[in-house]
Amino acid sequence: MTAITEAAPTVSPKEARRAVLSSFVGTAIEWYDFFIYGTAAALVIGPQFFPGASAFAGTLAAFATFAVGFIARPIGGVVMGHFGDRIGRKSMLVLSLTMMGAATVGIGLLPNFEAIGVAAPILLVVLRFVQGIGVGGEWGGAVLMATENAPAGKRGLYGAAPQMGVPAGVIMANVVFLAVTQLLPDDAFQTWGWRVPFLMSAVLVGVAMWIRLGVLESPAFTEVKKTDAVVKMPIVEVLTKNWRTVLLAAGTFIATNGIAYVFMVYVLTYGTTELGFSRGTMLTLLIVACPVWMAGMAISAAKSDTFGRRRVYTWSSVALVAMAAVFFPLIDTASIPVMLLAMVVMAAVLGTTAGPQSALFAELFPAHIRYSGASLGYQIGAILGGGLAPFMATWLFQVFENSMAVTAYFVVIAVVSLVAILLLPETNDVRDEEKVS
Repeated sequence: MTAITEAAPTVSPKEARRAVLSSFVGTAIEWYDFFIYGTAAALVIGPQFFPGASAFAGTLAAFATFAVGFIARPIGGVVMGHFGDRIGRKSMLVLSLTMMGAATVGIGLLPNFEAIGVAAPILLVVLRFVQGIGVGGEWGGAVLMATENAPAGKRGLYGAAPQMGVPAGVIMANVVFLAVTQLLPDDAFQTWGWRVPFLMSAVLVGVAMWIRLGVLESPAFTEVKKTDAVVKMPIVEVLTKNWRTVLLAAGTFIATNGIAYVFMVYVLTYGTTELGFSRGTMLTLLIVACPVWMAGMAISAAKSDTFGRRRVYTWSSVALVAMAAVFFPLIDTASIPVMLLAMVVMAAVLGTTAGPQSALFAELFPAHIRYSGASLGYQIGAILGGGLAPFMATWLFQVFENSMAVTAYFVVIAVVSLVAILLLPETNDVRDEEKVS
């Protein structure tokens, strides 16, 4: 592949800042919506929607519905990527935010199994699927709005904004859940309190929509339209000319996403059911770790502008292999200071792997198919990573009755992602006017 250099986009600093703010806030709120389901799956979805099952089967069923959102994400990525490459990034970001908010509020209003029987878990799966469609289209558009508005030499740093929206969403989701669990008695939380975080989404989405509607279209897409470079079927070009790049991009993300979801979701269940800690304690550990996660993203993204995406991603992936091997042994000490150390260090390492990712994925694909290509790579990695990880961790612990099997799973996927990044080219010298395969 050869690169053709393009000048930085000619947008005002004010427009660029608004685009970055929109990417951060919108992504944070969409991931708040996505993560409150993950937290609820760990704490309450099982008994509410699968009450006839054992505690293990109910948790497994809850995490299976959690995985449904990941199955839907590539569909959202492909569909919104198609239209994002044909009619623009901004319109798809507005649509994704609308779908996510509506589905999240719908879950908050959904009657449970006791009220409507088998229709409850069926409708839950449908709403979870809609959530997946929405978030599947969000990441690619948010990343492109940030990176395609970036000034020269700042694409990595600007691209960190939507990445940082992920832990920001985790913080919001878990702070709300922590407040609800602490302020309400357990029976009230189980009966109706768990719905409050879902219903709050209506207000948050309104704020994000106000910011997002004021953002101008991406200059890279504007140039694609101006030069009549829009293609009829972007996904076809991605799959016929860039399929290897998509698979390698997906591979780089498996470990970051899979370990992150065990870190964010399964550890809540593990800490309460296996180690005997309260929900509040486990949520607090996660909340404290998340700002470190965000800092890791910002630092590694900025360093990727200097040292290169691939080099920083590789260093971070090596660190993730090492941390994957020791995370659960540290958690199993059941010592709060040691557990906090494990959570904070894991958060830092996950942040450094995620920081360069936005710019890397954007630079791997030409502007006229970038939304489709970046979204597809990201979402395939998400299915193979976060979509399976909480389910696999629960199943492996049940079968082997210890966390060593989960640790082995962590190490294997971390090595897979390290190999994938080593097979990709360096990209940080590539601007929009492309690579030609």
